[in-house]
Amino acid sequence: MTRPAHGSVLLADDEAGILKTLGRALREDGHEVVATSSAAEAERLLQERPFDAFVVDHRMPGKTGLELLRQLAATVGEAERPQTIMMTAHATIDSAIEAMKLGAFDYLQKPFEVEELLVAVRRALEHQSLRRQHRYLLSEREEEFGHYGIIGKSRVIQDVLHQLELVARSKSTVLITGETGTGKELAARAIHARSAQREMPLIKVNCAAIPEALIESELFGHVKGAFTGATANRRGRFALADGGTLFLDEIGTLGGAVQARLLRVLQEREFEPVGSERTTSVDVRVIAATNRNLRAMVTEGRFLEDLFYRLSVIPIALPPLRERPDDIPLLVDHFVRKHAQRTGQRIEGVAPAAREWLLAYHWPGNVRELENTIERAVVLATGPVIEADAVQVAEPPMGAASQGLPSARLHDNVEWAERESVQRALRQAQGVKKDAAELLGISQRALSYYLGKYKFE
Repeated sequence: MTRPAHGSVLLADDEAGILKTLGRALREDGHEVVATSSAAEAERLLQERPFDAFVVDHRMPGKTGLELLRQLAATVGEAERPQTIMMTAHATIDSAIEAMKLGAFDYLQKPFEVEELLVAVRRALEHQSLRRQHRYLLSEREEEFGHYGIIGKSRVIQDVLHQLELVARSKSTVLITGETGTGKELAARAIHARSAQREMPLIKVNCAAIPEALIESELFGHVKGAFTGATANRRGRFALADGGTLFLDEIGTLGGAVQARLLRVLQEREFEPVGSERTTSVDVRVIAATNRNLRAMVTEGRFLEDLFYRLSVIPIALPPLRERPDDIPLLVDHFVRKHAQRTGQRIEGVAPAAREWLLAYHWPGNVRELENTIERAVVLATGPVIEADAVQVAEPPMGAASQGLPSARLHDNVEWAERESVQRALRQAQGVKKDAAELLGISQRALSYYLGKYKFE
């Protein structure tokens, strides 16, 4: 059963009995209600703060409900305007038509049952919520195709945006580097969205998340009977991305055999599915990403030098958030607006102390950690302003050590959570990597990635 939409309601009627009865019913239905018997007071309240719904009597001393509605239509944009429900004991077709033309959501003729008003308010709030979600989706689309969804006015991020614009015009292979949470996938999406291949598929592969035994089949496909469990032919990600873009995230986790096959595809634009002798040709633009130092891995013999140069035809380095502090206020406002609209929360701003803390923190998890922090603050907000205690990064949960692993979900410092989880798992497993991977709920290949990332071996 869908939970009724709740919201803030301004109730205006010059009859004290009606005001009391309707106000009590609306509050019992879960709404925040501000009630007034004065048209002038209603006018002042509408100017001072936003409401989700405005329930107003047609005939009031001073100004009529229609005059208040007309003033709202003239002074408040449609996106910020409350859903208005007009009540009247003197209904006429003309007044009803005028109210609807001015944007009224509903028109109730007195006398009516209280339940009729409650239903009308619920419907109005549901409509308001849908309208906000629609605006959110439109803004997301505009950002993705207009500004890439990358927020910032700092010099370093503007340089990145300029690079993305230039790179999108070609089909050259791109290597995106940067710390965890800097937006590497977002940059890849931006390149594809601005490319000539934008109508073709963008296929994403997280190389670290796929077991080593399956990565070749995942990338290149396989034929029936190629190995145990291969009960049918399967197209790989390269075939699925034909004509479009293939995004290979965490490219530094690939083993040597897969690196060699990938090098051949980049050189020859062809491959054979696992277990097949038939060569398949593809026209794919490859974008790779990593938070590892591939040059160092080449020196250590853990990454093919030829593959490194094939991948880094056009290198793009994404800056960590600590190198672009001027962008933090813009990102905070963007994420507050995004998650408030998505959840239907009414958040009017961030307290000065909270902003100060957000600017002072070093953000080891970068933009992803900042967004997680703001999303949590919005969801847990109890008022219209986000306070400092709501945005500070949580400490490890009490008792986590005694229960095994600290929960990364409850801790916004992404790298801290990863490092601590791996260390505790290794201790519990007495150094046996297979057992540690099972404790973490990840593959041995993914564990090897984290061991390399945090230099545990």
